[in-house]
Amino acid sequence: MAASVSYARNGKLALITLERPDALNALTYDMIADVERFARQAESDPHVLAICITGAGRGFCAGIDMSVLTAHAAGEAVSRGDRPKPANPAMFAFLLDISKPVIAAVNGVAAGGGFVLAMMCDMRFMAQEASLITIFSRRGLIAEHGTSWLLPRMVGLSRALDLLWSSRKVGADEAYRIGLADRVAPGVELSAAVEAYVAELANVSPRALAIIKQQVHRHLEASLLDASVESDALMKDALAHPDAKEGAAHFVEKRPARFAPWTGE
Repeated sequence: MAASVSYARNGKLALITLERPDALNALTYDMIADVERFARQAESDPHVLAICITGAGRGFCAGIDMSVLTAHAAGEAVSRGDRPKPANPAMFAFLLDISKPVIAAVNGVAAGGGFVLAMMCDMRFMAQEASLITIFSRRGLIAEHGTSWLLPRMVGLSRALDLLWSSRKVGADEAYRIGLADRVAPGVELSAAVEAYVAELANVSPRALAIIKQQVHRHLEASLLDASVESDALMKDALAHPDAKEGAAHFVEKRPARFAPWTGE
């Protein structure tokens, strides 16, 4: 039986691909576990600078497989394997804790759980023909898996309510206009767009990327004073780290940077 999630490394980019194209990459609990396993594998790999998550075929991810949803609706027990229940029950919330950049390459429809997966990534690159759909209200459900927290911070309160209430399809151009998508490219150029962006990060300190991600997420709920005090302490640590010396040296010497790799420590 073919794996439902695959992993590959292309230079500094780790690629995690959902591999159920005939089902628009609808999710099972095993697939979610595999995404986490591969994301943590990429985080600990010193050769990986960033992670890309995408879907095989014409869809990104159609959400939780209908057989799982039907079983839940009928009150039937659904096996999640022997994995312990995470502290944060939101689907794919573990991606927020991955200290390397995580980019969603949304190559087709991202609905429900697929929408959540894209939102939990740090950036979203969308194919011109791709779309995003919250879908929850059309299934008689509420704003699931942290979307009531994520969406207002990305697009504002009224737009978040609109997307969650209406469950309407949002195309790539609108997604870019309202801040849901960070880049839009023709589908055949989507992978190249992600690779080009990661190449731009080649002269950036991997440690700095990780610390900045942690800062931004923590400071969403912090006061300006608390964020500034913590940032001041982190800056002192950064100035004492060898990356600060290398950052100045490669600029002065006009050569590519040789920063230390990052493995999630």
